[in-house]
Formats: sequence, structure tokens, C-alpha cells
Amino acid sequence: MSEKRIRKLDSKVALVTGGASGIGRACARLLAQEGASVVVTDIQDRMGNDCVTEVEASGDRACYFHHDVANEDDWRSVIAGTRQTYGRLDILVNNAGIAIAGLITELSLTDWRRQQAINLDGVFLGFKHALPLMREGGGGAIVNIASTAALVGSSNLVSYSATKGGVRALTKSMALQCASLKDGIRVNSIYPGIIETPIYNTLEGAPIHGSGGANSKHLSRDPDALATMFVPLGTKGEPADIAAGVLYLASDESRYVTGAELVIDGGLVAR
Repeated sequence: MSEKRIRKLDSKVALVTGGASGIGRACARLLAQEGASVVVTDIQDRMGNDCVTEVEASGDRACYFHHDVANEDDWRSVIAGTRQTYGRLDILVNNAGIAIAGLITELSLTDWRRQQAINLDGVFLGFKHALPLMREGGGGAIVNIASTAALVGSSNLVSYSATKGGVRALTKSMALQCASLKDGIRVNSIYPGIIETPIYNTLEGAPIHGSGGANSKHLSRDPDALATMFVPLGTKGEPADIAAGVLYLASDESRYVTGAELVIDGGLVAR
């Protein structure tokens, strides 16, 4: 008789924002496979519930909450729902985000603030409202999904880069704050490179590159073309690649890791 596999997150509860698709969905599925009860949140309700159905079909536990991460009342509701459903919170993955491209002179202040609200305010609110419940359980791990744009900048993603740079600094500062409080909470960040996710289909303001013919693509919306041009390994990444990094930082295997930057980009920033 084969021994039952020991799962890395048995008895843990994880909350994944933007969990309906892409990186968030891959994270939700992998964390559940490793034993965590997963709270999936998003504004895409149908896809979020589909993710929960997938997890439950594998015999694991998950639930879904509608969640605009820029809305503080939504955060209060999600944390209350997590407490009521599972009684604790051990892992928070701040993943939800949007990308707006283009020239800074053509970006409206409204869109600048909208991107800041989702990408940076959403992480701030995650800390503010999740930390008390995590501390009640004796600690845990917070993983923030940033971007290589925070490390090297991007001429076409100026406002996006600014938000992810903010996430980078906030992560390091909160890692130190939690360590100083000895609350048992580790805080780390991941820097995805060119990953095949739906964000390329929703990227606003992307310039058109190519021959201009019927088959011309928005280069900044084509991860295969971008990877061929810019990634030393020559291929795009998959959401599962980022989820594997999240699992490491969420598990006890990284018990001595906090304030770290895990770059998963096929060598992009090493060029």
C-alpha cells in the first residue's frame, strides 16, 4: 500500500485575489491541490465560480466572493466571509491587477488613479484587513504579485510600472514591520515576466506593431512574439510557473524567507 502524500498546505486557508483567471486561477488550483482551503475572489463572478467548481471536482475545498480590491467595504466583507467559512486565514496572495499602456501625455488622471487603486491600493487594503485575522491564527504568509516592470521599467507601461514599483516597496516595508512585531507573518513578492495570461487581451492603450496587414498583431498583446524578441530562454511563461513560486513562498519551505523578490521571467531582467 502506498503512503498518503503529505501535502504542503494541509489545514491552511488561502485567499487569492483576481483568482478567476490567469495567474490567480493557477495559484488557487495549486494551493488547493496542496491541501489549502481556498477563498477565490474577483469581479468576474462566472469565471470565479467556475474556478471553485474545478477545485471542488478534485475533492478540495474552495469558495468564491465577489471582490473589487479597490473597495474597502468589499475587503471587509471578504475577510468576514473567510472568517465565517473557514475560521482563519494563513495565506494571502495579492494578485488582482490591471494594465494600462501608452504615452503618459495621453493618460487621463482618472485612468492613472484607477490603476493605482486596483494595483496598489488593493494591496494596501489587503494588508490592512487580512493581517488581524492572520495574526489571530498565529501568523502566515503574504505573497504580492508585482512585475518585472517594477525592476527595469517599461516605456509603454509607465503607470503600470509605477504601481508595481509601489508594490515592491510596500512589500519590503511590510516584511520589516511584521518582523518587528514578531507576528509570525512573512511578506514576499514575485516578479513575473512575459506570462501567457488574459491580461494581454485586456491591455488598454497598446500600440500596434507589424506589417499593418490583416494578420498584424498588437505586439504588446502577443506574449509569444514578445518572448521571442526579449526573453533569453526564448519562450513565454505559464501561470503555473508563477503558481509554483507562490506555493514555495506560502509554504513552510520558505519559513526563513521574508522581504524577498522572486523573479520568474526566463532571464528577462538579466539581459
